[in-house]
Amino acid sequence: MNVLTLNQFILMKFMQKSKTKSMYLTRKFTFDSAHKLKEYDGKCKKLHGHTYILEATISGEIDERSGMIIDFKILREIVEKEVIEKLDHQYLNDFIKNPTAENVIKWIWEKLIPRLRKNKKELVKLRLWETPDTSVTLYKISKNNL
Repeated sequence: MNVLTLNQFILMKFMQKSKTKSMYLTRKFTFDSAHKLKEYDGKCKKLHGHTYILEATISGEIDERSGMIIDFKILREIVEKEVIEKLDHQYLNDFIKNPTAENVIKWIWEKLIPRLRKNKKELVKLRLWETPDTSVTLYKISKNNL
């Protein structure tokens, strides 16, 4: 018969509880924008556009009452207000210097962080698809990643 100390029992219950309550949630968004890469030596130096696909992944505790990390509707409202409304059918060069996919995703990250933190949610990953074959991914760096 295995006998657990009170501390072992509490730690075991905490680990079981935390494993079932921390999750990741991802939602996709699309927007159309134009840009040109003035510093690039190739076709992209000229004005052109993309139908971008943005994947936003957040983490958080599951609310016991709702059973959700966040309502998909609320996440959609945050991303649409902070990102989609600002980028959709716009010329990215007007507000992002050198709008490479890498610089666009950094801009998006900076816009989403404050609003998600207000909702006690953590942005952990963004993926921006510029074409069906090419994307850039930005991850939150934590002590666990090092």
